[in-house]
Amino acid sequence: MGIEVQDTDGREVVFGIAPGPAGGPVQVGIQVEGHAVRASWTCSPAAARELAAALAAAAAEAENARSEPVTVKAGELLRGDVRDGDRNMTVEAVKPDGANVLVTWTSGAGRSWSQVYAAGTDIRLRRRLRPGS
Repeated sequence: MGIEVQDTDGREVVFGIAPGPAGGPVQVGIQVEGHAVRASWTCSPAAARELAAALAAAAAEAENARSEPVTVKAGELLRGDVRDGDRNMTVEAVKPDGANVLVTWTSGAGRSWSQVYAAGTDIRLRRRLRPGS
């Protein structure tokens, strides 16, 4: 798997991720190739998962830090929108029902519930789903 990123000068760098060779120790290989750089590392599957989790957490933090809260009508909510507030609440589904909408939310802890809103109710979002995301 090749993942394209940029170095600090904006030049393309490719991370290659692959399982270690069969028959050897259980490892994950990481290779970096780009302008004037070439390096290889290996790590345990547990360390690879920890790295993936750290990258996912940093990505979420970067998205949350740079987005301005926005207010939308309940009838305009999209799957993936994140409600502004002290708890992480993400839109899982929106189902129109006449002048109302049934919104199913999921918490950061994995709990889910549904609420009915008038379609014109203002809902403040921490992060708005962007097309293609």
